[in-house]
Amino acid sequence: MRVHPLGICQPGKVPLPAPSCPGFRQPRGTGRSLPVLVAAMSSSTLTSDGAAWLASAGTYPRSTLAFWEERPDAPVVLPCGSAFDVVSAPAIFGRRMLDRLWDDGPGSGPVAVFRGRMLLFAAPGTAQRLPSLLEWEEWGSAGAGPPGRTAAVPPLLCHGTGDAVTVPAPAPTDPEAASGSRWLVAPDTLDPWLPGPEILLWAAVRAARPAVRISIFPPRDQGAKVYDVSRRR
Repeated sequence: MRVHPLGICQPGKVPLPAPSCPGFRQPRGTGRSLPVLVAAMSSSTLTSDGAAWLASAGTYPRSTLAFWEERPDAPVVLPCGSAFDVVSAPAIFGRRMLDRLWDDGPGSGPVAVFRGRMLLFAAPGTAQRLPSLLEWEEWGSAGAGPPGRTAAVPPLLCHGTGDAVTVPAPAPTDPEAASGSRWLVAPDTLDPWLPGPEILLWAAVRAARPAVRISIFPPRDQGAKVYDVSRRR
């Protein structure tokens, strides 16, 4: 029996093949749609290891953990760029991205909701790279040729080095409080897997244009030609 990192048992589940994207470390796909996954999982509450990982992003991790021991219902502001970057999407579009990540991709890293936006925690460096990848995908939107594949992607806010985000409380007393901050997929380890810019680009394109059938997984047979160079002089 394979136990999903979110605590979901998956008898006989065969792991997805590793994609060719840089930054991919371990497949996290479940084959279950996000609404079903969210309803079933118990990881919307931050674990002690997850809290330690989040605190490591700040200058004084022990102070952050001490504050949470006294105020487990209080969100905190943490800097991006070292332990994680954050990509912020409108709630509905962010939900579509998560659907694609969990249904057809490697899954997601930690995900939070804050004031009507979805915060997708990503690998450091994503905030710098993702905007240029999205811009490159628009190569045909203004001129001749096919329309850009990201034409329907709403503006994504990328938070990296020099930015900070509000991190939900470990144990909020009221998840629907005025702050609007809560975990959808809380970190549960000291070293959670985080998607890179290529994976989030793929999810954004698929969410914007479902008919575009692109894959982040390499085909089984690359069809590469092999040449005999043993007789070359």
